[in-house]
Amino acid sequence: MVGVSAIQQVSKARNGLGAFILPCKRVTISYCNFGGSSAGVRDFLRLRLGKFAQQYPSVEFHILEKPGKHPVLFGNYSNDLTKQICVRKWNIDVVENKLKLLLNASGKKLSKPKHTVVSQNKSVRGIWSPFYVQPEHRFKI
Repeated sequence: MVGVSAIQQVSKARNGLGAFILPCKRVTISYCNFGGSSAGVRDFLRLRLGKFAQQYPSVEFHILEKPGKHPVLFGNYSNDLTKQICVRKWNIDVVENKLKLLLNASGKKLSKPKHTVVSQNKSVRGIWSPFYVQPEHRFKI
């Protein structure tokens, strides 16, 4: 008879392994209802937000009206980070592209790599010199 035992430890979820979950949980769109710098955001809200929100059912969309303020997109992520993008005086297409950028981001700030790659081997070709080119093909000053 085969014995049945409980699982000792449940594995941690790894994003992309089996299913992909967007890191962005909530998007807040703040805009001014009458300001000229918010025209692109108002057009996006009126014409495209419905279809856009249907494409991302796992994301909450909050709309804030802030009179006299420039429009800003805020992204709240599952790792407790936030990212904001000012979309002042941008048209409807740029606003949509910036929203896609927020949704596809992880919320982490961009940084330089910590370690540089250094080769332990010399180059196969050797050191380049302009004198390796035939004289008739050299750049003449």
